Parts: sequence; C-alpha cells; structure tokens
Amino acid sequence: MSMPAAAPGPGEAPKVFDLDAESQAWVARLGGASPDRETAMAELLALLLNAARFVLLRRRSQIPSFPREDVDDLATEAAGEALLSVLAHLDEYRGESRFTTWAWKFAFFEASQALRRRSWMGRELPSEDAGWELLARDGSPEAELGRRELLAELKAGIESALTPHQRTVFVALALNGVPVDVLAERMQT
Repeated sequence: MSMPAAAPGPGEAPKVFDLDAESQAWVARLGGASPDRETAMAELLALLLNAARFVLLRRRSQIPSFPREDVDDLATEAAGEALLSVLAHLDEYRGESRFTTWAWKFAFFEASQALRRRSWMGRELPSEDAGWELLARDGSPEAELGRRELLAELKAGIESALTPHQRTVFVALALNGVPVDVLAERMQT
C-alpha cells in the first residue's frame, strides 16, 4: 500500500515521480473508459490472485489443517479485496515503484489479514490467566522468581487501573497475540 508522502514544508512543492510506461498504462487503463477499464481490472485481478496465492502458500504453515481448496478460496477473496483497495487508492499512486509492485502490496496485505483471521476461526480467545501464565514461563529458570514478582505487580496494576473491558482488550492483544480485527469482531466493537 502506498504511504502518503510527507507534507511539503513551507514553500516546497510536493515530490513528483515520473511514471514508467507500463505504470502509466495501468493507471490510464484503470482510470479510463469502461471497456478498457474492465479488461485492465480483469488483468489486475489475475495478478493480485497470483500474489495472494503466493503469500498464502508461503505462510500455509500457520494453518496446517487448512485444505488446499480453501487456500484458493481465501486467495480469491483476498485478491478481490485487494482490487477494490487498489481502485480506491489509484489516485494516491505516486510512482515510487512500478505499478504492479505497488498493487502487489495490497494483495500481500489482504492475504495476510485473511490468513490471520482464518487462523483464529473456531478458536476461543484465550483466558486472561492463560496470557499471564505464558508470559511467566517465558525465559530461564534463574530469572523466574524476579520475573514472577514483577509480573504480579504489573498484573495488580493493570487490574486496578483498567476497566474490565480495557483489561480484556489489553490481555488479548498484548499477552495472547489476538489480531485486533479478530478481537473487534468477537467483541462486536
């Protein structure tokens, strides 16, 4: 995804990049008349689908029981979302990289996000105690006593300073590694 350029200072012009011919063609076709735009969108969707499949197959170890057919479905969904994002951000493309590289980043992001969500499907959010126990076990036995004392103080501080809702969010995100979008969906917030 293209990041916004830093705002120019007083009296400075915004940074402008020359687009290579291929990138110019992509931008013109995707922003142009309907028949050519539809063809360009189909070509871009195929490129994004390949990118999403690549990402998902490379990270498949994160969800080992996930069938190959489901990977293809997830890649198709991620590519479709990436296409919508590319089209929504087309006017933000500045040419700092080739257009296809820029668009590929959208597929990478969408596929990664879909995989992260999928890896939490059917899993319950870990309990608050599970996160603290995991954190307490992390490290060498020599440092365990000091670490347990420090964690007990941290836990007491969190319990007294945060509301139950804030504590649930903190523990899920910081201790249990639950993705924020999964947590938001589960908490309906």
